[in-house]
Amino acid sequence: MTDHAHDLASVRDATERLLTAVTELDDAAVTEPSRLPGWSRGHVLAHLARNADALANVLRGLPMYVSGEARDADIERDAPRALDLQLADVRDSAAGFQEAAAAPADWSRTVELRNGVTDTAARVPFRRWAEVELHHVDLGIGYELEDLPAEFTEREIGFLAERFAGRPEVPPTRLTDGTRTWRTGRETDGPGVTVTGSPADLLGWLAGRRDGSGLTVGGGPLPALPPL
Repeated sequence: MTDHAHDLASVRDATERLLTAVTELDDAAVTEPSRLPGWSRGHVLAHLARNADALANVLRGLPMYVSGEARDADIERDAPRALDLQLADVRDSAAGFQEAAAAPADWSRTVELRNGVTDTAARVPFRRWAEVELHHVDLGIGYELEDLPAEFTEREIGFLAERFAGRPEVPPTRLTDGTRTWRTGRETDGPGVTVTGSPADLLGWLAGRRDGSGLTVGGGPLPALPPL
């Protein structure tokens, strides 16, 4: 069972790590490219703030975003801001998310995210945790996939493996770090593909942050994954 209170505490810790690291930047560094194509570090920080607002909306039973176009426009609007404004926005929006999560609620209820995706309310804090951790890596300021908390990495591998499970364009795939095993892709009685690597490399590939060159593949080529 998902422990939403534990995950909310993990979101707070991850947010503080990110804010502490970003405080070391300056205005010029915020305008430099992030690791996400076409996005500066300012875009990443703006997205993190607006995502906190959006997930607070989800917990309150409101639409996550007014529209996809509005989401993108808000990020573009906020990306060029100075560092102090970025930091304040990330901090304040994170507090707003925690406030929404603190309201008495049925955590087993179903909530709607973007593009008609639904989930239980209890999994929303983990989704926010993933946003903060992965985008901290995307900033390219010294925080790497290998630095992520081990619990988070294991759970996010499982989350993404579940996301790609049953996709007809993904061959049946067994993922392993040598100790743990996950399965994804379409179902079959055949052996499928086995992908072996470190937890960081497995997560990097599943999350579109690494090309899979650090992985060992048997039973066929490395599967091409759909975009997240």
